[in-house]
Amino acid sequence: MRFSFLIIDDNDTSVKEILEVFENFPNYFCAGIVKDSQTAIKQIIKVKPQLVIVQIPAKSNDTNIFFETIKESFQYLETMPYFIALAQNPDYALPAIQSGFSDYILMPLHIHQLGKSLFKFEKRNQPSIIASTICIKSYSDYKIVPLQDVIYLKADNNTTDIQLNNGNTVNAFKTLKHFENTLPFYFLRIHKSYIVNINYVSRIYFSKSKCYLNYDESKPLPFSLTYRENVEAIIRKISI
Repeated sequence: MRFSFLIIDDNDTSVKEILEVFENFPNYFCAGIVKDSQTAIKQIIKVKPQLVIVQIPAKSNDTNIFFETIKESFQYLETMPYFIALAQNPDYALPAIQSGFSDYILMPLHIHQLGKSLFKFEKRNQPSIIASTICIKSYSDYKIVPLQDVIYLKADNNTTDIQLNNGNTVNAFKTLKHFENTLPFYFLRIHKSYIVNINYVSRIYFSKSKCYLNYDESKPLPFSLTYRENVEAIIRKISI
């Protein structure tokens, strides 16, 4: 089973260190990196990570504001991620837990520390079953499709064309925005007209803004800079 995580950290060096430790856990991929809690909430809503890794700010004033922002943000999240706090000392352990964090790790981050936290995260999330099918309505026809068979979704006015790996296309009477909000984390929007199943992505060509799929590389999908964060998340996934 694969898990997605989001990093909240404004220090590029520590972000690099976190990503390097996570390389030892191939079932995890980074769905995004943000530098502040306000931006993080928007990204959490957008990409729906199961795990959020948070570097606690060093300054006490910043820390208090940060905890309050995280605590208040919970009311906006339909599905609560598992929050792990990273800090240079144990001083903020209690405030972190009171704010809704599930775990607290002292820096520098080591593989065995992260491994223990991920074990607790996976143990807690075992009962949670990620959706494996989607019900597509078209007129009076309801079609049940395995999500693993969906390659990408394309907006068509107020409906959506869903491309399957058997070559068939199914039309759904829902907008692309609806699917963006309801599909699991491994479906990411890369363009105003496209959502892609990241498991089918084989190549990202930035200079041409093209996303190639191993289903048919002769027909790449366009992506836009508006969704660059999602595209970079895909790159991190396929470069593991």
